[in-house]
Amino acid sequence: MDTNRRTSKDDQSRIDWGIIFCVLMLACIGLASIYVAATHDSSATSVLRQVISQLVWYVIGIVAVIIIMQFDSEQLWKVAPIVYWAGIALLASVLILYSRAYYVNTGAKSWFSIFGLTFQPSEVMKPAYILMMGRVIVQHNDNYPIRSVRSDWLLLGKMILWTIPIAVLLKLQNDFGTMLVFFAILGGLIIVSGITWKIILPAMIVIFGTAGTALALVIPESGRQLLEKIGFQAYQFSRVDTWLHPSADTSNQGYQLWQSMKAIGSGGIFGTGFNQSHVYVPVRESDMIFSVIGENFGFIGSCILILLYFLLIYQMIKVTFDTRNVFYAYISTGVIMMILFHVFENVGMSIGLLPLTGIPLPFVSAGGSALIGNMIGIGLIMSMQYHNKSYMFGEDKEFS
Repeated sequence: MDTNRRTSKDDQSRIDWGIIFCVLMLACIGLASIYVAATHDSSATSVLRQVISQLVWYVIGIVAVIIIMQFDSEQLWKVAPIVYWAGIALLASVLILYSRAYYVNTGAKSWFSIFGLTFQPSEVMKPAYILMMGRVIVQHNDNYPIRSVRSDWLLLGKMILWTIPIAVLLKLQNDFGTMLVFFAILGGLIIVSGITWKIILPAMIVIFGTAGTALALVIPESGRQLLEKIGFQAYQFSRVDTWLHPSADTSNQGYQLWQSMKAIGSGGIFGTGFNQSHVYVPVRESDMIFSVIGENFGFIGSCILILLYFLLIYQMIKVTFDTRNVFYAYISTGVIMMILFHVFENVGMSIGLLPLTGIPLPFVSAGGSALIGNMIGIGLIMSMQYHNKSYMFGEDKEFS
């Protein structure tokens, strides 16, 4: 009897309840916000359907977390190439089997549509990519224990090579926003991989310089013509125009951004109160969910939401340091960068600081694909404490 109790306590101690608390609170905020958006934008029947649909996705996400928690670092190491290439296959197949209706509305070939259910494979590709990048970095550092500028260039080349297939497929899907998420993950992993700053700093200067030049070219018509020749699309120009001059265009994306800022501004310090919506914002149940939180709960409620995300990130970092596992450290970095970039971009575009990209708010926005991808990331983090093994791959031939 005592042995059973001891085993039960040990199992509970292997579960990170801090992470569960943060995700649970974000899920509650998400369900409440989706309810508010649906109540004011849809029929009574549709409100119930949207809330229940999101609840079902949360349940599926919880099941995914429980399953992934059972994989230790050795098993994750072995499945990394499998899930990576499976994700590549999904990204390629969606170019043929994409939702025609979604393509007409958005111009992106990034969604499957099966019996009325839509799914975006790039969302589950994110954790698969993180796993593969972690394996690539660990293998390289194991093979080159003595670091040099040459070996660092080689590692950088490997990481870029594994990223190129994803970038090409997302380019073909016209999904620039999701591509930015993968670049953010790549950037975070490059910084923690041990690559010397003699390489990173010049690369950052070139990247930011290129981005600034592209932005400068968007403004004049001659610059746009040049950008069109190298692959920029009309919808990308439209998003930049909306970002720079939200009040100049009161249709489509300009209207959406302008209404989002009005809604957040109308919330003031304490908000208008739960389910008190006076400003209509298109698609606010997903991409613009932050406008619902800003309007209903004001500046205070928005700050609490941001603090929850920071607490979640802190818990992830804490678990990583507790496990002292090199492979897990890179996985954790990738997941943290994925969630951080989502939050930064979604909140930024909702208040007009960043261009609209269609990136959802993690664990809060309506939609199953992004939620499942983020929950898989949470499962990877929670598996660290659940198994709490400290493999040092440079010394463990089992993983080579």
